[in-house]
Amino acid sequence: MGLDIPGATGSRPDAVPLDESGAEDLLRGICFKTGPPRTVGVELEWLIHDRERPDLPVGRERLDSAVEAVRALPLSAALTFEPGGQLELSSQPAGSLMECVDTTAADLAAVRASLGAAGLAPVGLGVDPWQPPHRRLREPRYEAMEAALDRAGPAGRAMMCTSASVQVCLDAGEEEPGPLGYGRRWQLAHLLGAVLVAAFANSPFQQGRRTGWRSTRQSLWADLDPGRTLAPGSGRAPREAWAAHVLDTTVLCIRCEEGPWDVPEGLTFREWIRTGSPRPPVRADLDYHLTTLFPPIRPRGHLELRMIDAQSGPDGWLVPLAVATALFDDPEAAETVYRAVKPLAETAGSPAAPRNPLWTTAAREGLADPELRAAATVCFGAALPALERMGASGAVRDTVAAFTDRYVARGRCPADDLPEPGDLTGQNLLTDQSLLTDRSLLTGPSKPTGAVPPAGPDVPTGPADRPARGPERLVAGPPTIPPTPPRPGKAASA
Repeated sequence: MGLDIPGATGSRPDAVPLDESGAEDLLRGICFKTGPPRTVGVELEWLIHDRERPDLPVGRERLDSAVEAVRALPLSAALTFEPGGQLELSSQPAGSLMECVDTTAADLAAVRASLGAAGLAPVGLGVDPWQPPHRRLREPRYEAMEAALDRAGPAGRAMMCTSASVQVCLDAGEEEPGPLGYGRRWQLAHLLGAVLVAAFANSPFQQGRRTGWRSTRQSLWADLDPGRTLAPGSGRAPREAWAAHVLDTTVLCIRCEEGPWDVPEGLTFREWIRTGSPRPPVRADLDYHLTTLFPPIRPRGHLELRMIDAQSGPDGWLVPLAVATALFDDPEAAETVYRAVKPLAETAGSPAAPRNPLWTTAAREGLADPELRAAATVCFGAALPALERMGASGAVRDTVAAFTDRYVARGRCPADDLPEPGDLTGQNLLTDQSLLTDRSLLTGPSKPTGAVPPAGPDVPTGPADRPARGPERLVAGPPTIPPTPPRPGKAASA
């Protein structure tokens, strides 16, 4: 969830109004903190469901009681809840991949045990396959966000209240050019990001129906307010591009001490600075504005990789964490992967992610697309030796290898293994969500559950009417599902 700034409404009489050049300087100074990549973090979002009947909504009192119990746990990670009741764990920055895995696994074991005592379980799917959006959090931020995102359609409510992800946080990189330079890593993230969308796509359903997307979650992001969810345009250096993007994106809300927050329409932050109306913006307003931007890769000093669907199973989350860390932070792997994904820029074309043909194909088809499958094969092949060089445990490497064999080598993604929504029950959905201590995966190999499809070219390729790759697909959105009341909250997050 995007960080809020408690009590900082920007309306203090002693706050100094921002000018345009000062805002640009601030943004260029805080977006990319450079240095040798050393730290890693992960943010895990989970849908909360009844263990036996995950298709039924969890009552408010029951969820509130479970939340209170989880909040009492002595966790290393920061614990928050999304507007729809999704649980989010945000790890502390760790000095190594294994430190991040160890602390996160221990936190998850405690959370699962606490939820299990209430008959609940965290479910790792990118979008809730059954429930319509229903906002549980009634706070000014989400009231304003709902009003702003509703202008673009129902995708905002669905994102806020029914989606979950794995977000990997990595250092921005070195100032100098090269495999670990921040400019190269920024470019790599916007191409490799599509490969990660495809490989980890895990949300083919919405409100009990198959949507036609492997990652419905990613299709929802692409369908939101475009200025707020697009990557900065190309053609400028990363710092300049991000600073301009932030100032030229519309203001989601203007906070105030009392009453509902103002939700202006069409007011960019740059225009707010220039007009000073309804009040001059200050530094706290700029900081808050940054938390309302949701591009697939968000620079916050470090890089947030925000495009990965939540993963099923007690150890599913660590595969994208381990793979992304290895491919960005190991110089040899980073160079190999950069060469492998650079040709994808031609497929992506000029439109910004995630509204370009490359990212649209990744969300719709996963690794059934031959170009993405070939790139993923190189990427996952480079990750395994990189993990060994980085000191990852044998069990972590085995878990990544098992995922590679089960999905990447067969041109498949987790969405391809899910049964139809009507067959998703506590028995087959939560089998991997048992209250096993996550530390068990650190001491022995982790095996995938369920039937493994035979190897070979006969893998599902998506709908028979596979759309042509091209600009007309940029506006593709999730299937039309009757809008449902309440709303969303996820967009605020992340």
